[in-house]
Amino acid sequence: MIVAVRYFAAAADAAQCEEEQLVLEDGATLGSLKALLVERYGDLMRRVVESGSFLLNGVVRKDDAVPVGERVDVLPPFAGG
Repeated sequence: MIVAVRYFAAAADAAQCEEEQLVLEDGATLGSLKALLVERYGDLMRRVVESGSFLLNGVVRKDDAVPVGERVDVLPPFAGG
């Protein structure tokens, strides 16, 4: 499956891009996406995925067991709320 991943703020810094298409196995979960992002982008991305959140189909998710859809937004923690 092809997933559009959009990165914001520190996540974009870690990935050195604002959006990319990733090929994941069918049935991929948020946990498997997080692992792939850390493997590809290292410690800075690890800090983002450990403390940030993910927007899947318009809903903020943090549960690693949630299946990913066609688009995932990677959101680092934002100051002030």
